[in-house]
Amino acid sequence: MHRPAWAHRSIRVSMHYSDQLCAAIDETGTPACVGIDPVMDRIPAGVPGTGALARLRAFCLGTVEAVAGVVPAVKPQSACYERYGAAGYAVLEELCALAKELGLLVVLDVKRGDIVSTASHYAAAAAGLGADAVTVIGYMGRSAIEPFLEPQRDGRAMGVYVLVRTSNPDSDETQSARMESGETVAERMASVVGELGSNRVGARGLTQVGAVVGATKSAGEVAELRERMPDAPVLVPGVGAQGGTIDQVRPLVRRGASSMGETGVLINASRSVIFPAVKSPEHTDDPRAWKGAIHEAAKAFASECSGVWSES
Repeated sequence: MHRPAWAHRSIRVSMHYSDQLCAAIDETGTPACVGIDPVMDRIPAGVPGTGALARLRAFCLGTVEAVAGVVPAVKPQSACYERYGAAGYAVLEELCALAKELGLLVVLDVKRGDIVSTASHYAAAAAGLGADAVTVIGYMGRSAIEPFLEPQRDGRAMGVYVLVRTSNPDSDETQSARMESGETVAERMASVVGELGSNRVGARGLTQVGAVVGATKSAGEVAELRERMPDAPVLVPGVGAQGGTIDQVRPLVRRGASSMGETGVLINASRSVIFPAVKSPEHTDDPRAWKGAIHEAAKAFASECSGVWSES
């Protein structure tokens, strides 16, 4: 199988996730990430296949092909595949393998969080899928995070994005609650991320331990969280369908960044990219129009995200 020149970026010298992330962002010129979260009844009519699962597979793999070379990473939401049992999980395995083959980083959105013995199994499962990074919940303590930071059977250590301040509106109920210390729960989690990452720093200055911080939160709050984890990579949902903007992401840009990759932000959008407005099959002779529409939506999103940082 012939691989385009840009696909060879998947073969990297550094095994540190944050160095891989910096390189991938610098090569594509954008910190955009596409969430591949399929919804069966939104899959375009032009997607081929006999049966729902066959069409799901064609849509997900086609989406990976459509965004490869445009963005540095994809973020499949595991739940969207697990709901279909073994057949759905097989699609997720294929998606991750194809993404890696085409030079994309894979951030596996699993939001695991359990005691150390259980977390070790979850970490091995994510690594087995080829994930470069995973999302985790740290509310059971650091021992729920640490197993994901250890080298796995293949010798790789994944990056970890700990939920700190999520983009959903009702997250305020718990994450904005103040503790006896006066800090919010989200602020305490940000400090944990900063502390865990302090001795896990890559060559480009970013740590192995990152955070999820939504673009829908206030600039002042987001800036305070960044102060507590100055060198953490940050996965930023909420731009696009949830109403967040690139301007709201800027307080998360890492101080002293000398390249787009070193800004430490990875900005995710799902629905607005994978389900763009596209002419219905009745109005086009090309049944592959859905794939071209995703490619164009990914390009537009990548361009938008590239505006988060300027060398000047």
